[in-house]
Amino acid sequence: MAKIDEQLFSDVYFTPEGVIYVHDGETRFGLKELVVDDAMEFRSALEMAYNGRSSYSMAYGSTMYRVERISTLTGIHYTARRMPRKTPDVIRLGLPPAITNHLISLNREAGLILWAGPTGAGKTTSISCLMRKFLEREGGFAYTIEDPPEMPLDGLYQSKRGGLGLCKQTEPVNDDWGESLKSALRSRPRYILVGEIRTPDCASQILRAATSGHLVLSTIHANSVEDALNSVIKYASGGDLSEELAADLLSRGILAVIHQKLQGIKQMYPEVHFAFANPDPTTGDQLRIAIRDRQIALGTLMESQAARLYQGKPLFREADENKAAAQ
Repeated sequence: MAKIDEQLFSDVYFTPEGVIYVHDGETRFGLKELVVDDAMEFRSALEMAYNGRSSYSMAYGSTMYRVERISTLTGIHYTARRMPRKTPDVIRLGLPPAITNHLISLNREAGLILWAGPTGAGKTTSISCLMRKFLEREGGFAYTIEDPPEMPLDGLYQSKRGGLGLCKQTEPVNDDWGESLKSALRSRPRYILVGEIRTPDCASQILRAATSGHLVLSTIHANSVEDALNSVIKYASGGDLSEELAADLLSRGILAVIHQKLQGIKQMYPEVHFAFANPDPTTGDQLRIAIRDRQIALGTLMESQAARLYQGKPLFREADENKAAAQ
């Protein structure tokens, strides 16, 4: 008997007509029909797990799914994304090792790591894997706000430094991301993961958290590195911050911005562009200056940083020397 849990796919589309489709694995976007013996049981599980919100999580068999429930002209359609049983090691994501190593080196810093890209590009997977690595290296308390929680992060971690790491995953209360983030800050976390910047209040609270001693990881829908930074400023200035203050906070809080797309057909791999800020905010830095002055044209900076990273050269000599001395 063919069971849905035994099939290879990342996303499954269950139509109102009772037909299941998955990607065909042969073309970039094409689908094929999937025939399994437990199709009706799977649909019943989708319906039973529905909690009144269009996005929710569901356990079926030994697998967790992130579900999107959509009302169409012919009935209810479900899109379910299969979640891994364990959050992968960030080293296994297929990112260039130089980028991965630099991101991991930020585990003792405070500020914002922003992951941008289109829908389905693996943004949340990437920041979740990086969060796992931080907890395994340094320990400490991590708090996530996700709608819904995707990767399995909740629990205890034994860190290489000898202490424990603890992660608690939450959903925004009444879809109020800003208030949920305020509540997170009151719980004194070392790390904060916000699944997506969606509202002005959320954006402004993230900027405040990133400039007050926390290491914050979040995602945003954007077409480029520059677009991601401009979008954060626009979001934050749509709330209680002026555009000037939003740009100033972002310039002081930013550590890294990564834009990611997935390429390939049978074997998907991440294509990334990036810009990093000097972890020492008191040191002159091109990215921070560009954001503060709202002159975010980063082509030359990004090319220079990519060349240095891929040649094995340090991005910020003073910061790297200080980090080596501290370790």
